[in-house]
Amino acid sequence: MSKKILPLLVVILGSIFTAAAFNLFLIPHQLLSGGVSGLAMLTGYFTPFNISMLYFVYNIPLLVAGWFLLGKRYIFLSIVSVAATTWLMTIIPVRAAATDLLISSVFGGVLIGIGVGISFRVGGSSGGFDILGSIITRYRDFPVGNVIVGLNGLVILAMGYLSNDWNIALASMVSIYIGGKVLDLIYVHHIKITLFIVSNHTELLLEKLMPLQRGVTMIKAEGAFSHTPKDMLMTVTTRYELAELRRIIKETDPNAFVNMVETVGIMGSFRKS
Repeated sequence: MSKKILPLLVVILGSIFTAAAFNLFLIPHQLLSGGVSGLAMLTGYFTPFNISMLYFVYNIPLLVAGWFLLGKRYIFLSIVSVAATTWLMTIIPVRAAATDLLISSVFGGVLIGIGVGISFRVGGSSGGFDILGSIITRYRDFPVGNVIVGLNGLVILAMGYLSNDWNIALASMVSIYIGGKVLDLIYVHHIKITLFIVSNHTELLLEKLMPLQRGVTMIKAEGAFSHTPKDMLMTVTTRYELAELRRIIKETDPNAFVNMVETVGIMGSFRKS
């Protein structure tokens, strides 16, 4: 199967899981998801507007910003994800698959975690706050996770206040938490990753890596057995950009040796000045 078609199919599969979670588990009980989808649900529950269209409309400005500020492939897959999820939400009937509120929140979270996780694995996203996180971490070394958690918290608090039913708000928090844990199992999203790249095509790799807003350090190295001089490239990236960087390396030099190390912390400039 073509390497270009497979990511599209995986993203669409992820959208099926996500749309099913929305229409079969969350929306029938007026539960919330995290991110932009949660904001769309909150708006839809208290207005006559359609939730699927709100989800699409709320994602538009973030997708447009991402198109100009982030990788085109990443945003293209995100557009496919948002469009497919919106369309599938109009097809899948809004019907409670489980009558119990807590069970619905748990299984809704599991399905969302699977859907978003497999999209991440092929270098895409589910849109919304994922793109916001990508934009911020591309230009600022900032604890984006705390911001996203805070935004989700505000949506949950608004839901509890407007509905006057904190059981729904708390069950929504359970769904968001479980979704994040399932996502972690599928896509290990370290905050920052250090890559050490040993390649015979260093200059060609540099041409493709330098346009990214990340510094690249060239380290002189030597093969222990062959005593052949080599240049090793070192760069630090984020979980949002790791899939795109791996794609660049595989396309440029499939035989490159790459060591990926979880980075506990960094000092100094994280982005290329």
